[in-house]
Amino acid sequence: MSIKKKVLIGMSGGVDSTISALLLKEEGYECEGIYMKLHSKPGYHEIHQVRAQKAADFVGIKLHVLDLQDTFNEKVFKPFIDTYEKGKTPNPCALCNRNLKFGEMVKFANSVGADAVATGHYIKTDGKYFYQADDDTKDQSYFLFYVQKDILSKLIFPLGDKKKVDIKKMAASIEALESYASQDESSEICFVETSYTDLLKDYVAVDNVGDVLNKDGDIVGEHKGYMHYTIGKRKGFNVKGAHEPHYVLSIDADSNTITVGKKEELSCFDVKLENLNMFNDSKEFDTTVKLRYRTKAVECHVKIIENNEAIVRLKESVFCVATGQAAVFYDNDKLIGGGWICEV
Repeated sequence: MSIKKKVLIGMSGGVDSTISALLLKEEGYECEGIYMKLHSKPGYHEIHQVRAQKAADFVGIKLHVLDLQDTFNEKVFKPFIDTYEKGKTPNPCALCNRNLKFGEMVKFANSVGADAVATGHYIKTDGKYFYQADDDTKDQSYFLFYVQKDILSKLIFPLGDKKKVDIKKMAASIEALESYASQDESSEICFVETSYTDLLKDYVAVDNVGDVLNKDGDIVGEHKGYMHYTIGKRKGFNVKGAHEPHYVLSIDADSNTITVGKKEELSCFDVKLENLNMFNDSKEFDTTVKLRYRTKAVECHVKIIENNEAIVRLKESVFCVATGQAAVFYDNDKLIGGGWICEV
């Protein structure tokens, strides 16, 4: 009989991590749980830490609590604010996954003698690559593209081949876990209570009236502050004499201006990436790329250049591409890497 690994599993107090811990324990793994205090959203940990402890008690495993609020502030929250200040659109989940959930968590796993780390993410891995989850409505591979290649062999994802609806049914069938099956889905950005602009107002001057420009640089209207807008937005600003919808084409933080135009002007074929994180060694290749979560992957040609950058030529036009977002490469269901959009 083979000896099962000791696994440290991240437990958030939600149904996915709870059932993941239960599945691992039933498979014979020696398990310990960890609840990570990340952001400092008022009242959040008072609820979720209790739920994580209740789940760990039910599964019969020890739960560690790791306070990472300072690290989260430095490596996730401050970059989130800084990116908006630069007129870009941030992706905090990808940074959190790299630096905390699969960074600090792996370090802690080593300190308690765990051989592997597990989470309730919907994704698969063979130790060399990530693969999209079987449940394409819950697949989280896009947000894990930035995880370090050298730790993939230590990762376990019990839900990669499962359907979310079945996980909820499993929890509902267990009396002690019924409440986990019926709780609301977690928000996409866990530290945002209402809207990102409401959060930004506590740290930077968001409401700062500025000019709306057309592509020729002419002033055609007024907006309420550039941080209220993302690429493709069509409301919240005025354009004098406009008889058809206008969309945000670009944002200039330095001049507090936004440039607007017609929908067709949002399309692009070329994207430049920086700070790549690749799982293979190819320097030039054809593949598919997702430029936002919940969008379809499109065919493209990729050429990696110096300074860990890449030029991506899309084989069909894509709308509303925003700097600051992630571009993630897929070979069918295999995630082969990605980078951060720096030019469109």
